[in-house]
Amino acid sequence: MSVDNPLSRRQFVARAAAAGVAVSVAGSVEALFTAEPALGTSGPKIGYGPLIEDPLGMLDLPRGFKYQILSREGTKRPDGGTIPSRFDGMGAFPDRHGGSRLVRNHECYPDAPIPVKGPAERTYDPGAGGGNSTLIVDRHNHTTKEFVALGGTAINCSGGKTPWRTWLTCEETEDKAGTRGYTKDHGFIFEVDPYDDRRNRNPVPLKAMGRFQHEAVAIDPSTGIVYETEDAFVAPLGGFYRFLPNRPRGGWGSLRAGGELQAMHIPDLPDLSVVQEAGTEFRNVQWVKVPDPLATTESVRAQDYAKPITGGYKLEGAWWGERDRCAYFVSSFARTDLGPKVDHDGQVWKYDPRRRTLRLEVIFTRPAPGSDNPEFDAPDNITMSPYGGLMMCEDGIGDQHMLGTTEDGEVFKFAKNRVNNGTPEEPAFGELTGVGFSADGRTMFFNIYDPGITYAITGPWRRRR
Repeated sequence: MSVDNPLSRRQFVARAAAAGVAVSVAGSVEALFTAEPALGTSGPKIGYGPLIEDPLGMLDLPRGFKYQILSREGTKRPDGGTIPSRFDGMGAFPDRHGGSRLVRNHECYPDAPIPVKGPAERTYDPGAGGGNSTLIVDRHNHTTKEFVALGGTAINCSGGKTPWRTWLTCEETEDKAGTRGYTKDHGFIFEVDPYDDRRNRNPVPLKAMGRFQHEAVAIDPSTGIVYETEDAFVAPLGGFYRFLPNRPRGGWGSLRAGGELQAMHIPDLPDLSVVQEAGTEFRNVQWVKVPDPLATTESVRAQDYAKPITGGYKLEGAWWGERDRCAYFVSSFARTDLGPKVDHDGQVWKYDPRRRTLRLEVIFTRPAPGSDNPEFDAPDNITMSPYGGLMMCEDGIGDQHMLGTTEDGEVFKFAKNRVNNGTPEEPAFGELTGVGFSADGRTMFFNIYDPGITYAITGPWRRRR
């Protein structure tokens, strides 16, 4: 392995006493500004100021910012249906009339509080309760239409946008037909078109892309290669995969033509969690063919490979870096009592396909939790703010926040979920999910998982405090 000269790395420590966030960020945060051309600098100076308590008890934001509720679980749609629960990953697409189209996952089992109920022609398995909703939002952030785009799938966790402006929704399960009342096997990726709902009829699982606990995808637009993460939470560790499509030029339905699924192999590195120093780089990354992508008898990650695959705990968010043409993915945390050999509170990895290298760009760490040391669980969904800096959805114990990073790499709170779905004595707050920005950068969209709420946030994004 090779480690950068310390002068080329930056060590950032959050001001825990001031911000109430006990977390350190080590590594080159600037290296992550690749998803979109930034409208600002590398980030705000010291965040956007303290959070102002929301008198309605919904969402605390810095002064000058405001939220609009676009959708809430349990309410009625204009078509008479009920909005399903468990809002998770989401893709934001530009609408031709100046607003946005949001494709939102519902991470539902059949026994979810409100499972997805879509029309028969857009339902894969009538025994399953997950799927996707499409929201059409005008330029004033008013929801003008909402409907089920895909039904009958299972545990739709995250996914990713394609270069041809569709959404790949990922099932985070390996359940087969006959379990939980399912009539078909699950653990697949499905393609959803946010613009032409006729294409969403007769859903087709993209079987060649594998049947496993999918989390997210990122696509190289120049080669059509799809990178896939596996959010495995039982041994063996989840893998990082790439799919070589037979139709690499892409386009709606192109992934149905099949291809080859491969898993990452790094010699002498079976577990990514053992890497604890940002800047560590592994050369000569190799890829081995997945013997049985459909996991007929063994989970994909547990199969007999020609070379042992490299795994990680809870491999989640993924995105494609447009500027450096690299694939990024997140390991949200690792705990030794759950299987990994070393603890961490989040890693961000970069795979460079031209150099065939894998590099740990950022690692999140915190001291052991204590009465004077607030619990912080490192990021799940991550996006790049078009104004600079990371925006990160916290998914853990206790309070749940949207976190940001300043141009100096310090972590600050941008939003706090105030909707208590527990009791006054034992409060509980749903995680934040599905963060992304509108095409013009003026609006941030994200969800609350439970109870399901979709927000649009506007305000003085360019402000430097």
